[in-house]
Amino acid sequence: MKHVIALMAIASLTSFHYALAHEGGHDSATNHTMDRSWTISDSGHQVQGVFESARGGQVRIRTNGGALVTFDLQKLTVTDRHWVEHRLEEIRQLNQQRLPLRLVSQTKLLQEKVNDSKAREVFEHFKPFEESLGLRWDENFFYVESNGMPDHEMMVGITAWQQQVPIPQNYKGDNSWRIPLFPVPAREPMSAKENFFRGAIALAINGVPIFNPIKNDGVTDTKIAGELDEFGGHCGRGDDYHYHLPPVHLEKQAGSGKPIGYALDGYPIFSFNEPDGSVVKKLDWLNGHKDENGKYHYHSTKGYPYLNGGFFGEVVERGGQVDPQPRAQSPRPALPPMRDAKITGFDRSKDDKRFGVIYDLKGDTRAVRYTFNDDKTVSFQFDNGTDGVKVAKYSQDGRRNPPPPPPPDRKDQQKKAGQRKDQQKKGGQRKDQQKKAGPPRDDNTKPGNYVKINPKQTGKFLLSSSAVEDGQPLPKEFNGDGAGATLPLSWEGVPEGTKSFALVMDHIAKGDEMKVYWVIWDIPANVTSLPKNVEGVGKLGATWKPGESYITPHSAGGGEKVYTLTVYALSEVPKFANPQVEVTRDKLLMAIKDTILDSAALKVTYTRP
Repeated sequence: MKHVIALMAIASLTSFHYALAHEGGHDSATNHTMDRSWTISDSGHQVQGVFESARGGQVRIRTNGGALVTFDLQKLTVTDRHWVEHRLEEIRQLNQQRLPLRLVSQTKLLQEKVNDSKAREVFEHFKPFEESLGLRWDENFFYVESNGMPDHEMMVGITAWQQQVPIPQNYKGDNSWRIPLFPVPAREPMSAKENFFRGAIALAINGVPIFNPIKNDGVTDTKIAGELDEFGGHCGRGDDYHYHLPPVHLEKQAGSGKPIGYALDGYPIFSFNEPDGSVVKKLDWLNGHKDENGKYHYHSTKGYPYLNGGFFGEVVERGGQVDPQPRAQSPRPALPPMRDAKITGFDRSKDDKRFGVIYDLKGDTRAVRYTFNDDKTVSFQFDNGTDGVKVAKYSQDGRRNPPPPPPPDRKDQQKKAGQRKDQQKKGGQRKDQQKKAGPPRDDNTKPGNYVKINPKQTGKFLLSSSAVEDGQPLPKEFNGDGAGATLPLSWEGVPEGTKSFALVMDHIAKGDEMKVYWVIWDIPANVTSLPKNVEGVGKLGATWKPGESYITPHSAGGGEKVYTLTVYALSEVPKFANPQVEVTRDKLLMAIKDTILDSAALKVTYTRP
């Protein structure tokens, strides 16, 4: 009888060992025991799935769709590699044990109980907004789904406005916010005064992201600049509402002494007082400290850094932001700032389908009103006061990610500007440039000195490439690390009356410096695609380099660079008095801006190794 019991225990224990080494299987959506996001370090590509096994330097992941994929362990991020190594060490230790089945089961149950207890603790903090949020968790992360729209008034009081308006976002599914359930102190904490000028650094308990109080130029305090409303928030380039200051008003709904948000490293953020109501004691340089039980947390303050001044816990920084995190999208292109405007009111229907931002421009009352229609379009009405009313409609299916702001590096930009002035003084260099064959330099690289237009973009006219999807990295064949071929492109939904097409590829570099990589115009109306390494179609204009009609994306410096290809459907064929090779981006846009029937954009990215 003893032998039978022993054999049963060994068999069960072996099965439990296998479960650790082979975590995947076909778990239901509510039982992703090891469901996590895996990131390829060189491309930033992410896969959501569960750990299956690791052997021979290979890691197998079962995706949420059921597919089994294999990655080289060394190509994963440091965080993912550490996770795998930790899991394998657990398996090795377990295989060396000779414990009764009862003890192993109790250990597993105890761990599950600890995980669930921690998740329940975080859940209670978001519970006041449970009806408007999607809340779930696995053994590693707490996930928050939201539309990013708070229940309070937005935008009122802003005096520095960039014409963005609050639009519900799709922070759901794989695009949800995630908070580590068991944050790990970082060996070298990172400061938000020198990093993380893009994206969120925390999440409020109402599902609204919180960004760095310093804007993306790395210098400006958004509060001092007048860019924030009465609740410390405003909209980004993706028409995404977010806070830049701690939402201390949420303490009324959260309850006294409860967190008002969580930093993306997993540590909670409290209001101005300690959880017990006492005065906050000395804070560290990150605006946080440990309580009497040794648990770390951040606090809100009325002066900078206002909330978490960086991350006490481990986070992954990529492209100037915490990675991964959800991406905001808008159906319309970003607009330039509107000077001298002050937002005075905000309207909102009960069904969250109709909104209005009312503002004053030098004594003239104006408004932007927009409606979400049943046909998945968004209708905009721009009441420009004494200048009349304009309307526009955009497809929600055509939602786009806004281009990331250029990384702040003002000193470097000033240095480069000085170098350009020195070069301009050297007449010999100018003569050499004039002798070069082909187009001259598109001379609009001075920071901010480039033409900005707001072309019609209905969402029905679409631009795509068979080589890369919108917002994704350029394959090596099409960037400066490879052959440098031009992308194959095609467009559809051509509007009636189109007489020709024009194409521009550009990139906003550091310090708001426009760089132009490709200018083609006089593309015949019967042409709706360009093959790879196209030749003999249309007329080629100038780029930012003299003598080159096409420049392969190969921008230096850290972080992801975004390049935008825009095709314009024109009611006329543009004509220029200048020679073809002297047609710059700015000259082209000024010539066609009144003849654009529709436009479409494709964004691609590149990160220098």
